[in-house]
Amino acid sequence: MASKKKTKKATKKVAKKTAKKTAKKVAKKKIASKTSVTLRGNKVSVSGKLPKVGSNLPKFALTAGNMSEIGNSDLKGKRIIFNISPSIDTATCATSTRKFNEIASGLNNTDVYYVSADLPFAQGRFCGSEGLSNVKTASSFRSNFGNVFGVNLTSGVLKGLLARAVVVADANGKVLYTELVSEIANEPNYEAAISALK
Repeated sequence: MASKKKTKKATKKVAKKTAKKTAKKVAKKKIASKTSVTLRGNKVSVSGKLPKVGSNLPKFALTAGNMSEIGNSDLKGKRIIFNISPSIDTATCATSTRKFNEIASGLNNTDVYYVSADLPFAQGRFCGSEGLSNVKTASSFRSNFGNVFGVNLTSGVLKGLLARAVVVADANGKVLYTELVSEIANEPNYEAAISALK
């Protein structure tokens, strides 16, 4: 009888140890799989992962320049490029917006959206002063966009803004190409984004 009790206790101890080890491994995996980028070499955490190529665009909402809400249904029938960035008030964001404006002028049935957490007024002011008429602006300041696209910056000095990324979708809302720019201060790969539409 005593030996049976000892065996039960030993079995319970082994089971507890195994459970603890498994929990630690799962926690480590979760930490390891968390997405990150850098800002001038310093690691910055990102809230998730971009939509997978071949999947449909996630359900989202953004605020247009006239303060109206836009979402998936407003994009139907158009090919889409989302040029996602932290803020129009940074040099790289301004440069990428100018470049995508230039690219957009030569694309058929394609809308290019500059997406950031800036207020729509600031986005519109920049595009107006720069004469950028081929890019549409959309703000994530009161929406779920950063969460569903996995691009919210969750640490560092830009915490609360969006990471630099590009998402390209066809006229049916199917994702053709994504890029999470590994260094926030760098520009995205314009050629790769455009090639996805050819």
